[in-house]
Amino acid sequence: MSRKWISFPLREGEHSRQAHCDFPADTYEREMGREGFFGPVTHLHHKHPPTGWIDWQGPLRPHAFNFNHIPSKHDCPFEAPLTLHNADIRLRVWKTASAMGHLVRNSDGDELLFVHDGAGHFYCDFGHLEYRDGDYLVIPRGTAWRIEPTAPSHFLLVENTDGAYQLPDKGLLGGQAIFDPAVLDHPHIDDAFKAQQDENTWQIRIKRRNQISTVTYPYNPLDAVGWHGDNTVVRLNWRDIRPLMSHRYHLPPSVHTTFVANGFVVCTFTPRPVESDPGALKVPFFHNNDDYDEVLFYHRGNFFSRDNIEAGMVTLHPCGFPHGPHPKAMKKAQTAPATFAEEVAVMIDTRRALEVSEAAAAVDVAEYVNSWRAPGEES
Repeated sequence: MSRKWISFPLREGEHSRQAHCDFPADTYEREMGREGFFGPVTHLHHKHPPTGWIDWQGPLRPHAFNFNHIPSKHDCPFEAPLTLHNADIRLRVWKTASAMGHLVRNSDGDELLFVHDGAGHFYCDFGHLEYRDGDYLVIPRGTAWRIEPTAPSHFLLVENTDGAYQLPDKGLLGGQAIFDPAVLDHPHIDDAFKAQQDENTWQIRIKRRNQISTVTYPYNPLDAVGWHGDNTVVRLNWRDIRPLMSHRYHLPPSVHTTFVANGFVVCTFTPRPVESDPGALKVPFFHNNDDYDEVLFYHRGNFFSRDNIEAGMVTLHPCGFPHGPHPKAMKKAQTAPATFAEEVAVMIDTRRALEVSEAAAAVDVAEYVNSWRAPGEES
């Protein structure tokens, strides 16, 4: 049966004519929306910042994790420590400096590797390509692969459990918006790929239902001489993303969607101009997490809406409360706004609640929940 949201736009009290612009004096806007910026929405105007809490008891609180401190050096990505997870996604961090002496194959779902740091060679069923910092590598379920780093490498691994990664529908923007599909790279059966083929003993470690099976071959299984089709590994670097922007309106995070998965989306925040219109909001707006948990992995740059966050850290804002810019960022945006946002971050919004693993809990920054207090405030 077809259905539609209850919809009857109303106005009450003092309010702006448009979202994120020209607020009533001395008010703070809060967006209360559904379905991750795609459903019904109301914008409320408050006397105080919606994040002005002075105490927090109970498990539902914002988290910051310093993933840099997780012991994550392994020769196999399947041994990388689990950090956050639910039925749709498994998030890991992996560091390695050595060439893998075996292959891996994930039969539970697609794998997305984000290269936080490092460089090297990626070999898989489809051939060879090089990777560098800032690359996404989309690895289809069932692909056998391995890497040979040329520099110590640090990855964020995003497993799409029992699902495939797809691209967002760009609609009226046209197919070349955000990034032209022509910038997507795929592996090639080149000289480097042919050179690594040998008749030595190789193993493939296969993950299925989170259990590992090891299959041994008397030759290198990456022995393809050719292929044709459209199911393959894809590489995209954030430097090839050309973000949508408006000089008069702060766009929602959903416009930065890079990949769509079952139960979650992956977005990429890249350097971009700050809104120049005098009445436009110049920092992320306060908003509720009413349907999604929000994860941000900070890659590089100046994270202009957050205090005391460094590259390699992760924040988690679970569904159930409003969040937004920290007080210093809000004040600066009102008095001396920046003209350019120099930041790169990966955002993951999940429809199901995320579980925090022991590895992540061990590097939880407990004071993060207090970071929205105005300077000098006491609990």
